[in-house]
Amino acid sequence: CAQRTLLVLVLCVFYFFLSSRTRFNVHREVTPVELPNCNLVKGIDNGSEDLEILPNGLAFISSGLKYPGIMSFDPDKSGKILLMDLNEEDPVVLELGITGSTFDLSSFNPHGISTFTDEDNIVYLMVVNHPDSKSTVELFKFQEKEKSLLHLKTIRHKLLPSVNDIVAVGPEHFYATNDHYFIDPYLKSWEMHLGLAWSFVTYYSPNDVRVVAEGFDFANGINISPDGKYVYIAELLAHKIHVYEKHANWTLTPLKSLDFNTLVDNISVDPVTGDLWVGCHPNGMRIFYYDPKNPPASEVLRIQDILSKEPKVTVAYAENGTVLQGSTVAAVYKGKMLVGTVFHKALYCELSQAN
Repeated sequence: CAQRTLLVLVLCVFYFFLSSRTRFNVHREVTPVELPNCNLVKGIDNGSEDLEILPNGLAFISSGLKYPGIMSFDPDKSGKILLMDLNEEDPVVLELGITGSTFDLSSFNPHGISTFTDEDNIVYLMVVNHPDSKSTVELFKFQEKEKSLLHLKTIRHKLLPSVNDIVAVGPEHFYATNDHYFIDPYLKSWEMHLGLAWSFVTYYSPNDVRVVAEGFDFANGINISPDGKYVYIAELLAHKIHVYEKHANWTLTPLKSLDFNTLVDNISVDPVTGDLWVGCHPNGMRIFYYDPKNPPASEVLRIQDILSKEPKVTVAYAENGTVLQGSTVAAVYKGKMLVGTVFHKALYCELSQAN
């Protein structure tokens, strides 16, 4: 009986070892895919984890994320929101000032972001924040003339325990991915390494908060189709993007899933074509176990016609980490692409005609 128990334990350990290597894609190396004209963005050295481009070409960028188990080049510095005007010939980044008497700048730790523009053209910026390793969603009003953000509200809820990304669907309404079920750092680590697939997606409004999708192995990026009918969810450690149909009562129904040979992070949606642009980690082990001599690579996927029977998936950019480490997000505007990273720099590229 003891020998049988020992054998079971050995087999379980072996299974989890193999499973982890698959989930983290440890053997993946990238084949470089270059673009004709790429430049690192000056002024971004500590991450650009998420970004969103408004229809007028203004890009919001979250920078300075400190995430448990992930590298940070300046762990004692608080995070910030940056602005770039992509209409400029040589755009530069500007740090947006934050006003609001109750907002604590010293603990600002921004993660995923999303915008909502109302009928009066007021732009609201929602920011996932991790002050003191907690999870909140901060609601800001963008003041374009002043180049600043006015803090309006901090949102906390028991169904928002470990928020990674959000997509705004109203001035105080959003879907949010929770990348872990647990809050305790020790339990979160076990949850991830055992592949428990307990993470979930929450719908939030001031009067209604509920889980709308669950059973994910690290739910990560989330976005919505231009017509508002479909929600896209990235499942990082399962290497999948799920398509859900959104209903009038805000519930979600699974429609289809796409599999990839990379860890899919944040999703941007081209408002004109509906194409998905996805920041990816080809080899997840290099993100979670950083080695400067063997840095994490960067990869950007473009997904066209995702609702069709045969979506077209193209590697728009790939690099082995020499230039750009740990890509998390990519978005396009007028033939240009902006690529962000979890803790490194940001890249601004001209797209080739093939893209």
